[in-house]
Amino acid sequence: MITGHGGNVHQLARDLGCLPSDIIDMSSNVNPFGPPPGLMALLRANLHTVTALPEVDAGSAVRSFAARYGLRPDQVVPGNGTTQLIHTLPAALETRRALILGPTYSDYADACRMHDVPFTYVLSDAPRRFAPDTARLSDACGRADTVFICNPNNPTARLIPGPDLADLCRRHPSTRFVIDESYLPFVTGGDAHTLVCADLPNVMVLHSMSKIFRVPGLRIGFLAAPEAIVRKMKRYFLPWSVNSLAHQAVVYLMERREVIDPFVAESRRVLDQERKEMAARLEASPDIEVFPGCTSFILARLTGAHIAGAVCAALARERILIRNCGNFAGLSEKFIRISLKTPEINRMLAEKLARLL
Repeated sequence: MITGHGGNVHQLARDLGCLPSDIIDMSSNVNPFGPPPGLMALLRANLHTVTALPEVDAGSAVRSFAARYGLRPDQVVPGNGTTQLIHTLPAALETRRALILGPTYSDYADACRMHDVPFTYVLSDAPRRFAPDTARLSDACGRADTVFICNPNNPTARLIPGPDLADLCRRHPSTRFVIDESYLPFVTGGDAHTLVCADLPNVMVLHSMSKIFRVPGLRIGFLAAPEAIVRKMKRYFLPWSVNSLAHQAVVYLMERREVIDPFVAESRRVLDQERKEMAARLEASPDIEVFPGCTSFILARLTGAHIAGAVCAALARERILIRNCGNFAGLSEKFIRISLKTPEINRMLAEKLARLL
């Protein structure tokens, strides 16, 4: 479970005898322009808070998150990142059979395995350009009590429009839907697609602050859900699960909208442009097929003789990490994922890939 993710920058640094900061990590889907202005100064000023226990229930963080999204605090569960919440959900929901829309993030399946919950996939595929087949998904929903959907999806970067997703959830009232919106903040117009305030009794939404704000080391995640589901989750809630600095960060990120909203808007604008330019550069090679998406990363297929393992290894020797997608259910060693960085780094990677291929 721990080793089922992407490139390990710490292991590569040990292998190359360099510092992790010497490596360009384009395998990790975080905002290259973060953290937001003022956040690091706030954390430095509050380092002294680590000498005492944080709030046992993360109350201030919960209240700030709830107020930001128009929720009641009893509709919110905080977590040590969304990973903790994902791995708690099958037990809390007493899931007997799960369905996962894939190819997608491995932790949904890992969480099911942890709790001995059988699961199946509905897989999108390359001929459909990885656009989810919502009719086939709907047919399968009736055979599961819990459905995991990452929207927009990792690694395909495809989005199911929010109204369509809400309609799917309404058609299956006896099925619980876990909607992971970790990458929705990267989507221009993404607010129109969130289900965080959908007020549906069978829907729970995962929200990560790691990606858009580039603070994965703080481990900040929330679950927005109906009160009845929150009560079930809290049976598994650990005291002090959100650290002191994370508390400070949440309050700042949720309440300082005059700083945070322009930061998010500008990040989206630049990444939209970079995604278009990177796709054009990659498609100039006859050996790469790029799939459409709306997030901060790009899924591509190697169409020539090369395989992802060899390409990733060659780039790693030059201190660049991209994601080999061979271990995603539904993909193969022909697929890679590239997380966008600054314009200069994106151009450099495109040139190196062109030479390799």
